Amino acid sequence: MANLRDIRTRIKSVKNTRQITRAMQLVAASKMKRAQDKAQSGRSYTYLLAQILVNLASQGAIKAHPFFKHRVVKKRGIVVISTDKGLCGGLNASLFKKIISIGDEAVFVSIGRKGKQFLTRTQRPLLASFEVADLVSFHQVRVIVDYMIEKFIAGEIDTIEVLYPEFINTLTQVATITPILPIYNLEDMLVDLEEKGRIKLPKKDPREILFEPSLGAILDEIPSIYAKQSIYQLVLEARASEHSARMVAMKSATDNASKFVDSLTLEYNKARQAAITQEILELAASAS
Repeated sequence: MANLRDIRTRIKSVKNTRQITRAMQLVAASKMKRAQDKAQSGRSYTYLLAQILVNLASQGAIKAHPFFKHRVVKKRGIVVISTDKGLCGGLNASLFKKIISIGDEAVFVSIGRKGKQFLTRTQRPLLASFEVADLVSFHQVRVIVDYMIEKFIAGEIDTIEVLYPEFINTLTQVATITPILPIYNLEDMLVDLEEKGRIKLPKKDPREILFEPSLGAILDEIPSIYAKQSIYQLVLEARASEHSARMVAMKSATDNASKFVDSLTLEYNKARQAAITQEILELAASAS
């Protein structure tokens, strides 16, 4: 039977750990709600930009934009959105498994320290790495997207794709690769966005549209704005997934600590009872 003092020390240690995991669970839950609200509020804007692109496509001139031209894919450009910190379950591990399944035809840009560390450790081609704040702003993401678009226009990469943990619900996050550029079919893109966001938008706008300052100026700007907003929205979704996964992981750790404390308390009571019984037997033997 274990020493009573050792068991008491272990119980105290586990209780201290439980306090830490409980505090981290509460912090993650608070951040999770804020991140989920921010991600949901940005979806409608992304879908509206996609709808505008569909309406512009009816003008015919949009096919001349480099974002819509078909090209032979020789080098994929993939933005990996990971976390800066751990303790979020298997969130990053699922992303890394996805990266391993990608062949040698891809180069990477990382957002988040964990992704950068994995890509460096596995010696995969890393063009650049970026870090964004926990409350990520559009300005921070715009710098990253401008860098990717510059590589795309220069022909150094033939696609812009985003690997991120897609937020399904609080308990489920799925590592997903979403293509951003080039855009081959606007209608399919809009349908895919509607299915992911569970929102329905009209695909046709019957109104006559007057473009200011000109249709050409609008076509030069809208596709780039759409690409930036799309990736910004995916970063928001990844943040919601991160805080949800961390909250669930810390709740599981807290529950396990509570079970361990109960088990150690039972063991302590048995040891104490055994010690008391042994003393009684010794007294009885001495008296006899």
